[in-house]
Amino acid sequence: MDWAIVIETVIKTVIVLSVVAGMAAFATWIERKVLAYMQRRLGPMNVGPHGVLQLAADGIKLFTKEDIVPQHAVKPIFKIAPVIAPVCAFTAMAAVPFFPEFTVFGYTVTPIISDINVGILFVMGVASAGMYAPLLAGMSSTNKWALLGAARTVIQLLSFEVVSGLALLAPIMMIGSLSLIDINDYQIGGIGSWLVWSQPMAFLLFVIAGFAETNRTPFDLIEYEAEIVSGYATDYSGMRWGLFFVGEYANMITVSFLVSIMFLGGYNPLWIIPGAVMILIKISAFIFLFLWVRAAWPHVRPDQMMWLCWKILMPLALLNILITGIVLI
Repeated sequence: MDWAIVIETVIKTVIVLSVVAGMAAFATWIERKVLAYMQRRLGPMNVGPHGVLQLAADGIKLFTKEDIVPQHAVKPIFKIAPVIAPVCAFTAMAAVPFFPEFTVFGYTVTPIISDINVGILFVMGVASAGMYAPLLAGMSSTNKWALLGAARTVIQLLSFEVVSGLALLAPIMMIGSLSLIDINDYQIGGIGSWLVWSQPMAFLLFVIAGFAETNRTPFDLIEYEAEIVSGYATDYSGMRWGLFFVGEYANMITVSFLVSIMFLGGYNPLWIIPGAVMILIKISAFIFLFLWVRAAWPHVRPDQMMWLCWKILMPLALLNILITGIVLI
């Protein structure tokens, strides 16, 4: 056993868990600030400078709030369901290359936990398993509102998993590899080699599917904050409730990395801008897009979402695959 590789993997895992968990928490404050700015409000202001310590206040509240388990709930499943969301979200990041290689004291570090040759399949497969969290949460609860939220989970996430998979098939046909590192290296020639120019339809379809899979507006139907209840999470409180949303924000970060690596040149340098800075700029821009859409777009109904998925997006994805195949031949 090569202990250097084991130690390096453990260190990278701890860093990814710590940094992404911190980013997910910080994203909640950023979201409130961005939405407030777009709606001509101030947002959090009272706890710390410009409300930045609101994160600590929210954390204290979640950890100290009473943990209520309904009397007639299926208790083992009810308690396990919130853990599934962050576990799947963080596990999916194992095959994501975050930055280019760098050297520390003569030792070359590759900022990816596990470089597997089917990286994109691993990320999408593990992330999609996270749908069991809201599904089991709703089914194990004691009210029908939570059960309806669980049903919405199945129709929404399964439907858009099909669209996202078909959307990525066309660029994968061009590259000939499922490794995210190979996909990034394919676009090493500068901004003109980014796949967004040769695969604009795949880019658009994958972004739309990303909004649905991360439960973001206008496709936030499994929680559906427009209703009085909170969908699958109606019976949850305290840190169990918080775990669902740690997973949601972590998935949002993962999708941002995937879009950047698949279509926007990944962590390749651009002009005088280093690759690490470029990937951070792209991630920040895409997360801002998530927040902007929430402020600007209304919710859609479940039937409208299904109509869009099966009658518009899926045929477009199949058509894009057909055109790509003809061009490659």
